[in-house]
Amino acid sequence: MDMNGFTKFAGLAMAMALSACVSSEPASRSVSNDPLTLASRGAESGATGAARVVAPRYTITDVQIAVPRSLQVSEANGYYPLADIVWRGDPMGDRHQQVAALFQAAADRATAGMAGPRQAVLALEIVRFHGVTEKTRYTVGGTHNMVFNLTVRDAATGAVIDGPRRVEANARAAGGQAAIAEEQAGRTQKVVVVEKLVETLRRELSGPVTDPSLVARATQNPAVPVIVAR
Repeated sequence: MDMNGFTKFAGLAMAMALSACVSSEPASRSVSNDPLTLASRGAESGATGAARVVAPRYTITDVQIAVPRSLQVSEANGYYPLADIVWRGDPMGDRHQQVAALFQAAADRATAGMAGPRQAVLALEIVRFHGVTEKTRYTVGGTHNMVFNLTVRDAATGAVIDGPRRVEANARAAGGQAAIAEEQAGRTQKVVVVEKLVETLRRELSGPVTDPSLVARATQNPAVPVIVAR
């Protein structure tokens, strides 16, 4: 290779190296962070027809939570107790009732702002609620694993209109110093679990819509997630 060719080759190699170091902005970002802005962008971009967004399917008039007593509880302080219910986010007590209270709080928050076209009753039957033990939380951390059956019934007739179907929600459980820092900042295990359940329930009770009136209703209520459907 002559000197002129070598110079061109070196310049090309340097350009490629620089382009690899600079991260390009992703084509799309998380829609949950700025849903209303994304929805309005769709309208401003000159898109034809109604904006296609995710909005509530129902107006939930009642929530029913069931935590069967047949679910086995473990208070063992191992890394991974074999049980249906493992929970350390409340003081020692009736773990079935504590899990029911967590789901009730999450369901109330998730459905409070929903204004869907059909009145319905939400029924949740818990299958598994596996948090982390003290040993896991203050060492390696882990995952809060929550599994439940979801059923939606028509509020007037009682007819099943969705489900029953199995839903799983997983929330990262911090460990070691990170867990201690979260506790000190008020981000307890309860906060983490309820947040994840609220997010999951809102998603499961919503779907893509194109009806302009539903889109307008959803975008006017900041408590309702409005997400550009993909």
